[in-house]
Amino acid sequence: MMRQAGRYMAVYRKLAEKHPSFRERSETTDLIVEISLQPWEAFHPDGVIIFSDILTPLPAFGVPFDIEEVSGPVIQSPIRSEEDLKTLHPIDFEKLQFVGESLSILRKEVGERAAILGFVGAPWTIATYIVEGGTTRTYTTIKSICHTAPHVLRALLSHLAKAIAEYVIFQVDAGAHCIQIFDSWGGQLPPHMWERWSKPYIDKMVSVIKKKCPQTPIVLYINGNGGLLERMKGTGVDVIGIDWTVDMADGRKRLGSDISIQGNVDPAYLFSPLPALEDEIKRVVQCAGTKGHILNLGHGVLVGTPEEAVAHFFNVARSLKFDTQVDSYAVGASNLVG
Repeated sequence: MMRQAGRYMAVYRKLAEKHPSFRERSETTDLIVEISLQPWEAFHPDGVIIFSDILTPLPAFGVPFDIEEVSGPVIQSPIRSEEDLKTLHPIDFEKLQFVGESLSILRKEVGERAAILGFVGAPWTIATYIVEGGTTRTYTTIKSICHTAPHVLRALLSHLAKAIAEYVIFQVDAGAHCIQIFDSWGGQLPPHMWERWSKPYIDKMVSVIKKKCPQTPIVLYINGNGGLLERMKGTGVDVIGIDWTVDMADGRKRLGSDISIQGNVDPAYLFSPLPALEDEIKRVVQCAGTKGHILNLGHGVLVGTPEEAVAHFFNVARSLKFDTQVDSYAVGASNLVG
């Protein structure tokens, strides 16, 4: 489950009381390992996701940031001009040793019982924070720069593509079995703009990663990706994450059977009566087809989600078996990509 470690879990909230800084929790090896293992120990999913953030590598290539309690991430010196670009430098993995150490420990702790999952942000999505100076609902500054200073944005995106691809390889070398690329805000672009300002830089990343780590599956997830599915397939990733606003049967039809898919139960279903949640899981699995499906939510676990519902989600998933003679339900079992 995306965001399977976090505030909905009582053990996490208790730990967060002792360590109130998110940066401390996500940048201290012992805490990263402990938090990453909390949902695995409670629910035994097929994947253990490193507890981290898509902005974690920014200081390692010249973009310091803070996280404020109310407003979230804040970048005091946004990059919007050629002069601003001078602050960027190649990624320094000495500043990210806590990520490598955590992945290595998780791999040893879990063994072959689950896949270790790493993740990164896509260049466009990371650039929205760097250009806007933090979170935004309108993306007006970066969308304007697409037209007023395209050379600056292209230079930033190219730098990010190289740095983040190297960060993926670093995660794989440290122990990650699989990597998910979050182009979380790619869906804020019209499709033709996504083709111009996001896809080429994901393409570059995937090409570099595939040369260095050909056996590592890559998942691409975009929030609000209904208009982008076919274009996402063109990036060369192994798995397309589908959000809950897309009908899974339609998504499978549009993408074809030659690529794996992930998703896409609406996270709000975890607040529903358990029989309703179970029916929805079975519907999604049936619509996804008989192979190449990773059951997941269509977005991250919501704050306040009952832990009982999360447990039920995984229990139902484990109970499903595909048998053409009996029913038409499939299960994405322990193999991450079927």
